[in-house]
Amino acid sequence: MDAKEISWPPLPGQKEECFQKGKDPTTECANYVRALHPFNRTHLLACGTGAFHPVCAFIDVGHRGEHVFSLDPTSVQNGRGKCPHEPNRAFASTFTGGELYTGLTADFLGRDSVIFRSMGARSSLRTEMDQRLLNDPKFVAAYLIPDNDDRDNDKVYFFFTEKAVESDGKSRAIFSRVGRICVNDAGGQRVLVNKWSTFNKARLVCSVPGPDGIDTYFDELEDIFLLRTKDGKSPEIYALFSTISNVFQGFAICVYRMADIWEVFNGPFAHKDGPDHQWAAYEGKVPYPRPGVCPSKTTNQPSRQYSSTKDYPDEVLHFARAHPLMYRPVYPLHRRPVLVKTNLQHRLRQIVVDRVDAEDGQYDVMFLGTVTGLAASLTPPQSLPSAPFPVTSPMSPLLSGWNPMIPPPLRLWPPTAAPLLTNLGVSAGPAVFDTHCAWDGLSCARYQAPSKRRFRRQDIRTGNPVHQCLDQNLTVDDFDSAEEKVVYGTEHNGTFLECIPKSPQATVQWFLWRPHDKRRDEVKTDERILKTEQGLLFRRLYRPDTGTYYCKSLEHGFTQTVTKVTLEVIESQQLEHIFQRDHEDESPRPPCLVPEPRLPPGHRAWFKDIMHLIGYANLHQVEEYCERVWCGDRQRRKAKSPKSKNALSGMDAGKKGRAKLHERNRMPRQAVAT
Repeated sequence: MDAKEISWPPLPGQKEECFQKGKDPTTECANYVRALHPFNRTHLLACGTGAFHPVCAFIDVGHRGEHVFSLDPTSVQNGRGKCPHEPNRAFASTFTGGELYTGLTADFLGRDSVIFRSMGARSSLRTEMDQRLLNDPKFVAAYLIPDNDDRDNDKVYFFFTEKAVESDGKSRAIFSRVGRICVNDAGGQRVLVNKWSTFNKARLVCSVPGPDGIDTYFDELEDIFLLRTKDGKSPEIYALFSTISNVFQGFAICVYRMADIWEVFNGPFAHKDGPDHQWAAYEGKVPYPRPGVCPSKTTNQPSRQYSSTKDYPDEVLHFARAHPLMYRPVYPLHRRPVLVKTNLQHRLRQIVVDRVDAEDGQYDVMFLGTVTGLAASLTPPQSLPSAPFPVTSPMSPLLSGWNPMIPPPLRLWPPTAAPLLTNLGVSAGPAVFDTHCAWDGLSCARYQAPSKRRFRRQDIRTGNPVHQCLDQNLTVDDFDSAEEKVVYGTEHNGTFLECIPKSPQATVQWFLWRPHDKRRDEVKTDERILKTEQGLLFRRLYRPDTGTYYCKSLEHGFTQTVTKVTLEVIESQQLEHIFQRDHEDESPRPPCLVPEPRLPPGHRAWFKDIMHLIGYANLHQVEEYCERVWCGDRQRRKAKSPKSKNALSGMDAGKKGRAKLHERNRMPRQAVAT
């Protein structure tokens, strides 16, 4: 299917204005697409930088099966607060319930860091310009994650890094965070008007325990992937971190459970009495409703009903503004990373995870993106050792939607396909690795429970299916496991390649590899080439038939090379030249029908080999040739032992040779070929 393109440049004059304001015309003054979200069944919401004039529009992709891709010009709208001005500025967004939630810097100079809600029926909200809430953040990801079945408790979680206010004077310390806001947040009535009134944040810790209790921390958050469960509850968070140390460059992947994140947000708030005091857990009275909770059935009491955050007491909103940080950090599963890599050639930038069922349990397949390609790593089931198994696969560079500065978010969309926003556009392809499929005898298909399919074979840990096939008494075949045989045939004559599988239930396939070919092709049968139960019959040979033939048997999904035959086709002109040379030369000589190096060690050309090569269209030549050979043989033996009673006269040899020839000539054609 041909790819479709959309031309979406900045408006006239915007590119020139961008250049006049000191921006780079080659890398900044264009419309770089930074956000792409499914809006409904037929449209995508796309937002771009618009040469420092953010712009959004709807892309018509049609219904499933339709090859539609066009921009609706009537839907173009101002994208400020929905998309960053700069193409290389960190940015995160999610679209849910008709509303767009974004974490970005919303101004031209890049100073106004904000979490923003736009579109939809609810009023627009943003965070205050307060370093206690957001201190020069780098937004990484945003997700809607329900707390429970009560939709009024739904929250949007943002993942970002920022300068840590609690780093005890270390102004350059960078911590990774998870922050959240209620979807039904409406701001306050007198305090925090049109501002988020439910914003909280907590630190994400990803570290490797070291000697003497000193941990190595990975504090720079690179990417987040939300691994949702089938029931939609308690998803797991896969986070890709890097170090900001000058000592070495390293990357780590930590996995977080939502239950642990909820526990931290339900725990104590971080508090500091003054500039000279240490951060500690707040031990005073926390107002009700608890700051950060959503107005829902949970917060309502018979005497106190809160249908909106506008109904919250001012005391609650003042406390929320002064205490956005939780005291306890969020630790990963098992309190350590599932993967650590150091001194890599390329920087890891993105992560996508797919959980698959396998023969020996569940695996999480981690796709790790760089600016140059894609790698994959497997996290094995809990019953197996926790060491991952890296697998690399080259890919096109993952560029940030027409900009090489930051890779775009990778997503499994739908769950079995990964759309990639590259320098060429947006594309979707199947995310299929070894863990995704098992051999069922006919094809490699997505793994299912053994009770649903027979003869499933899969070996993820070692990649060697031999271990899974021992019960079949078969080995994994590599085309070269069988002993090679050499068969010679003459052009325009027939020949037969024998192959009898060990099991009568097995089916047989023939493959041909010709010299200098890169692959083996299956032999195509027709009226000239017949496939029989005993082998492959050539009714007439041609020079292109030269090559190595593989006879493979297939049974219960397993293959085995039964016969490997190299067929040499000798030109008829070459054969005539041999006979002519022997006729002109009166001195006796042994037959030399084929070059000596092509004969296997100890091979000797017998009468049947001569017949096989010459064919039955030249019987008079056979008689002449055999008579000369055997007459010469008699003369040599006679000269060696004149009185030998067993010496065979030339006439007797000729008679016996002709008798054998006529007897052979009376045999059926196919029998001769075999």
